[in-house]
Amino acid sequence: MAAGRRARMEETRAKLVRAARAAFAEKGYAAASMDDLTAAAGLTRGALYHHFGDKKGLLRAVIDALDAEMVAAARAARDRAETPWLGFLEEGVAYIELALEPEIQRIVLLDGPAVLGDPSQWPGQTACLRTTTETIQSLIDAGTVRPVDAEAAARLINGAALNAALWVAASDEPRAVLAKAIEAFRCLAAGLLADGR
Repeated sequence: MAAGRRARMEETRAKLVRAARAAFAEKGYAAASMDDLTAAAGLTRGALYHHFGDKKGLLRAVIDALDAEMVAAARAARDRAETPWLGFLEEGVAYIELALEPEIQRIVLLDGPAVLGDPSQWPGQTACLRTTTETIQSLIDAGTVRPVDAEAAARLINGAALNAALWVAASDEPRAVLAKAIEAFRCLAAGLLADGR
């Protein structure tokens, strides 16, 4: 495939994702019309079907883009921390806090699960699980965390953070729920610490 054609295809995909992201954030997935979002991108329905298969495929692509931004924000919180353990905690807390962002709340945490099913099965969550497992294993190796099965601990920690974010997003009082969720998340995570820490 020629480089020019590949660049045009990527540009078309990017236009559709941007238009869908705006439409899904403003109207929600169900109310967003494929005709309106393709017109906003200056493209046809054919382009949407060619690149994404259907509206659901486009939602997956929008969630993938948002997920990448969420990962970057959580990692930035981790990287600002003073120690690897505090970085691990801050990464989880940052993920939960992202549930307050209207676009993430509506698209990733409310519409995404309703349309695409269990978020713990999404590719982004699988990648996150691998990273969390590696982080926990390094904390075990450093003696910071008890010698537990790193994957089991990662699944439980990621599940707690994901469910906390879903709870915040679905709440009538997200800020109040956020404070409770973060406090409980920190307590649960602290149970992993090696004795005497």
